[in-house]
Amino acid sequence: MSDPVIRLLLADDQALIRTALCALLELEEDFEVVAAVGRGDEIVDAARSHRPDVALLDIEMPGMDGLAAAAVLAAQLPECRVVILTTFGRAGYLRRAMEAGAVGFVVKDAPAEVLADAIRRVMTGERVVDPALAAATLAAGDSPLTGRERDVLNVARSGASVAEIAARLYLSEGTVRNYLSAAIAKTATANRMAAVRVADERGWL
Repeated sequence: MSDPVIRLLLADDQALIRTALCALLELEEDFEVVAAVGRGDEIVDAARSHRPDVALLDIEMPGMDGLAAAAVLAAQLPECRVVILTTFGRAGYLRRAMEAGAVGFVVKDAPAEVLADAIRRVMTGERVVDPALAAATLAAGDSPLTGRERDVLNVARSGASVAEIAARLYLSEGTVRNYLSAAIAKTATANRMAAVRVADERGWL
């Protein structure tokens, strides 16, 4: 008796990668790609329509990032297991992915058989995480940024002035300066853009 077919949803904003992954996954006899989307805000509707067993989500996509989509899927379609599949093997991303309800985290440069194995293992109830990333996450510890410091840095990444950040977040300019100073200190950087870069690299934003 053959193994039951595992229904997959794939979300990646790069068409070439999305097409290649679909072709690769379809080579496995027990996999069927039932949906492939290029935007984060298409993920939940596609999952509702096609009822995949596993959703493979990239992190950085237009409309909604993969971590936010993972949280929505975990809340609304808990039977769909989420595996984050990304080029961004950053410790902070792994922690946030697990908090969002993902049960797997695989980097895109992993061998095809590693991804296939991860999909099968999450179907049995396991959590599957890239071992090097898991070790880095433990070493990195929790993000030192508060929610508001993270909000301020996220707005600052566009080059917004203190006044613009204050207006966007309904804060006073003095409060914004305080949050920026705290974030700069916690990232051991010299200015807000450097703080954004370091926080982004560590997956804190």
